[in-house]
Amino acid sequence: MIKVLTVIGARPQFIKASALSRSISKREGIKECLVHTGQHFDANMSDIFFEQMKIPKPDYNLGINSMKHGAMTGTMMIEIEKVVDRENPDVLLVYGDTNSTLAGALVASKLHIPVAHVEAGLRSFNNLMPEEINRILTDRISRYLFCPTDEAVNNLRQEGFDNFHSKVFRTGDVMYDSALHFSNSENAGAVLQDLGISGDFALCTIHRAENTDDLEKLSAIVEQLNQIHKELQVVLPLHPRTKAVIEKHGLNLNVKTIAPVGYLEMLSLLKESALVITDSGGLQKEAYFFKKYCLTVRDQTEWVELVESNVNELVDPLNGGLYTAFTEALNAKHEFPTSLYGNGDASDKIAEILIKESL
Repeated sequence: MIKVLTVIGARPQFIKASALSRSISKREGIKECLVHTGQHFDANMSDIFFEQMKIPKPDYNLGINSMKHGAMTGTMMIEIEKVVDRENPDVLLVYGDTNSTLAGALVASKLHIPVAHVEAGLRSFNNLMPEEINRILTDRISRYLFCPTDEAVNNLRQEGFDNFHSKVFRTGDVMYDSALHFSNSENAGAVLQDLGISGDFALCTIHRAENTDDLEKLSAIVEQLNQIHKELQVVLPLHPRTKAVIEKHGLNLNVKTIAPVGYLEMLSLLKESALVITDSGGLQKEAYFFKKYCLTVRDQTEWVELVESNVNELVDPLNGGLYTAFTEALNAKHEFPTSLYGNGDASDKIAEILIKESL
């Protein structure tokens, strides 16, 4: 029996884990032990995802949050190491680019346990982003690198991974698996009614530190969202940290704000939206899954194939860049390419590889 210890901690990872955990549970010869670091601890940011997507209850909940990056990562390592010593897994599996990801990978590598990285090979080429450092370091110490796209595979090849003690697989994207699985699970109209939303709208999320911690940039984003809202309703599930910063600086946000929602509600919002405005990595892809044009409020994106396909646009909010991009996008027609992220069977591929490689 192969034991996989999975470390997760943030909303996008709950979505990814729901797909892979489901695939693992259907197979003999492999067992999963789930560790939730607590990085996203708010009930609306965490618990609801486990309930809605029927993710197995975590075997361990470490409750680690609200710290600076170094302290959080270090504390996670201490607690994850205790779990690893107790569980003695054959593989430690991590997702994406969070502090939880790096902490789990570092612990496993120091204890000579193979690391499997789901969503490997992504690069924004901006080392000022904590997520970029987490991605690079996690890839470098992983044995199994599960890449969602051809671009991710190419990044690893160019960085010399053919010469490292690692194996690179192009599996497709587990988030696409989840989107397909859950897209018909909710009545979109009923969800919008429950949230008090009617008419056309743009779906917006803003939470990354590069935007929230830069007052000039955040002020520009708020001002232009207000301007956009006068022409097309902006619906903004407000991240707790973003809300706190806006309130701290007394910024006047005049859009339709709602509390953070569960994954199924977010899918409903996506399906009914006119377009998407975000700085989230995951939502960029989800917008593509539902053929919604996306304005990404960042200087770079790890999902470069979306930009190259002209369904995603990087926008600088300074000097009115967000509003300008919005007006142009609203009046344009967009063609969406197919199969950028596989065929919806990435989780099955990963589960089978884990079994085969660990025998």
